[in-house]
Order: sequence, then structure tokens, then C-alpha cells
Amino acid sequence: MSGHNKWSTIKNKKAKTDAAKGKIFTKIGREIVIAVKTGGSADPALNSKLKDVIAKAKAANMPNDNIQRSIKKAAGEGESTNYKEVTYEGYAPCGVAVIVEIVTDNLNRTASEVRHIFDKCGGSLGASGCVGWKFERKGVIVLDNSKGMDEDELTMLALDAGADFFFNDTATTEIYTDSEVRENLENAGCTFLSAERAMLPTTTVELPDEESVQKVTRLLDWLEEYDDTENVYHDAELPEEEEEE
Repeated sequence: MSGHNKWSTIKNKKAKTDAAKGKIFTKIGREIVIAVKTGGSADPALNSKLKDVIAKAKAANMPNDNIQRSIKKAAGEGESTNYKEVTYEGYAPCGVAVIVEIVTDNLNRTASEVRHIFDKCGGSLGASGCVGWKFERKGVIVLDNSKGMDEDELTMLALDAGADFFFNDTATTEIYTDSEVRENLENAGCTFLSAERAMLPTTTVELPDEESVQKVTRLLDWLEEYDDTENVYHDAELPEEEEEE
């Protein structure tokens, strides 16, 4: 991954669009349903995808009752909507590559609405695979540095566990990996802020001016606000203040 990008500047943040906890919980609930159905088990010990989503839910302070309710629905206890996962790829203004991960119960409606968002914001929805080659799927773990081990000990543990890149600052440690590092860190007593699989850009696009930043940010924000969106990834170099407002 080029440029030693911090996670906060790689993944389009949801601070503005997901301020309401109810919206966050609804999206995570859909992810839990998908994880149970695709992973073949309602037991996180036997379903790594479900384990990842539960970690994400806990990081978002989702009540355990909500988590268990979603798991039970997915396992066939009560009514459960037939959700499907779909990924859209396209371009924002200035040639910025965008990947949108969607969970929906109506593929035709979602395809039309996502295309409309790209068109209205000066972008273009492309065919499957048009920008996916610019990204790689990796595990991203964010740890709370205010608790747990010191930096040197954490560095050695992460490297021994198979981490291929990590970034430390005063508040957090961000670990990027292809291997199963989380269990080793959990056993060592680390405090997790998040743990998920994500699409990281292999290179990034520098935008020429503030107007370009605003155009790209408008599209990313609109995609995030769309009800069926689970994740939005891009390869633009956006100022941190744009991501964290």
C-alpha cells in the first residue's frame, strides 16, 4: 500500500452520515444476517465473517440484544428479509476509483438508485471489475493505545502474528494483514476499536484543488447516506478534516 495512509484517510468515514445510532445498527444488523447465511453458522467461533461483524457491532456500541436478535433472525427464528450482497464499481470526478458494498432486498431498485447517485455527482458507474484491480482485500484492526501493552511489545506481537503493515500514533494502532492476527491480539489483552475486512487502494489519487475535493466528497457522502450502503472505499487523497467532520 503506497503512502502509509492511515485508515481514517482510506475509508470514507460515516461520522456525518451515520450520526444516528439507529442507522448504524440497521446496517450492521443486515451484515449479521448476511454473515450467518453465507458463513453457514450462527456461532462466531465457527464463522469468521460473523465474528468480524460482531466485533464491528460492539465497536459501534450496538446492544448485545440487538446483535443476538439479528443472529436469531438469520438462523431462521422469526421473519428474516432475503438480503443479497452486491458490489458496485465506478469513478468519481477526477478519475477517483470508488467501490460501494451494498446489502439489499431489491437488486433492480438498488442498481438504478446507485447509478443515479453517480450520475448526479459527476461520476460514472462502471462494469464489475473496472476499478477493483486497484484495491486489495485486507484485514484492518484498530487498537486503543490507552490500554494494554507498550508499543515495542505490540510491534513484536503484530509482526510475529503475521501483520504486514501497521501504523502507530498516540491514540491508536492500525494493523493491516492477510492473516488471522486478531485472536493473538485478543489473547494478549489488546483493546479493539474495530476489526474488519476492507478494500485498500494500492495507489492513491491526489486531487488538484479544493473544488475537486468538494466534488469527490459530495459523491462519497451521498453514497454513504444511501440506506442500502454498507461500505464505501476510494483511492482519493482527501484532507483528514474532510474525513472527520
